[in-house]
Amino acid sequence: MQRNGKAKSMSEQKIKIGISIGDINGIGPEIIIKTLQKNILNKYITPIIYGSTRCLSYYKRLLNINSFNYTQIKAVKNATPQQINVVNCWSEEIQISPGKPSAGTAKAAYAALEKASTDLKNGLIDALVTAPVNKGNIAELHNDFVGQTEYISQIMNAEESLMLLASDQLRVGLVTNHISISKIQENITTERLRKKITLMIASLKQDFLINKPRIAVMSLNPHAGDSGKIGKEEESIIKPVIDDMQAENLIYGPYPADSFFGSQNIHHFDGILAMYHDQGLAPFKALSFGEGVNITCGLSVVRTSPDHGTAYDIAGQNKASIASFRKALFTACDILKNRSNYKDMNKNPLQSNLAKKASAEA
Repeated sequence: MQRNGKAKSMSEQKIKIGISIGDINGIGPEIIIKTLQKNILNKYITPIIYGSTRCLSYYKRLLNINSFNYTQIKAVKNATPQQINVVNCWSEEIQISPGKPSAGTAKAAYAALEKASTDLKNGLIDALVTAPVNKGNIAELHNDFVGQTEYISQIMNAEESLMLLASDQLRVGLVTNHISISKIQENITTERLRKKITLMIASLKQDFLINKPRIAVMSLNPHAGDSGKIGKEEESIIKPVIDDMQAENLIYGPYPADSFFGSQNIHHFDGILAMYHDQGLAPFKALSFGEGVNITCGLSVVRTSPDHGTAYDIAGQNKASIASFRKALFTACDILKNRSNYKDMNKNPLQSNLAKKASAEA
């Protein structure tokens, strides 16, 4: 973006944040409306909701929220700054029944995600925040659909990505995401582990501006394999990768997950790498649920989401908390600015070092 022949900095731009509506019978529409209703965020971003004006009108009436106003647009290029913009992603009438998933809501959620992801790939929006979907519901229509993280990674033609859950207390990444427990072992390979560690290091540096991140790697087996009595993966795969990469990075482990998350060790590291979904997300959500953000690392674009699901049991009842979704929006903005600053620091390392020195002396 140019102004008087000079490119605007990220702080001067009105950041375009795409928001996919998620399952319209879940809490997605509610948390979007409640987050954006006061228009405070619109001073800093241009929100673009990928969904349906009919759906938003329905929930606006249901929740009795009169302060939520929006403009319908056909394409992102028509978005109006300082206003909430809505792109209709389907034309047919889909029945809205809060709390009840259906083939229609799956089709709608997928259409919104597809349109938003395509615009993200084409650079029409600066970042994407995805509201929760029902993965199984969508998979009944698209049997190759595993999750939004995997879908967006595929759209972006990413060779590999990293699911990272972040809160003020924790940052937990996963070596394997949404796969069967029976397939975890075969997916813990030297190559995959090395790639995931590399992605975590890169994200902590450019997305969080941590110069020398400390990373803790979890074991796969109980008690870190107990010297090979319970399992061999720690000695044959995990520890050799850590030892090999440790020379240039601050990587430690493998740690038994049960004792690690139950101790003060979690506060000594900038990132924690778990071997599988529940190993990392169960303790993360126990310690930070409702305050966390799901970040897809390893992409050239920024994508975040709240740390919860569709919550059908409270859908349409005005009970959903906006805390995690709101944080996902702010985190997307922070990552965009941090990446811009990171690039500037690497372009002029001398200036960066002087700035750090001045900051330390202040």
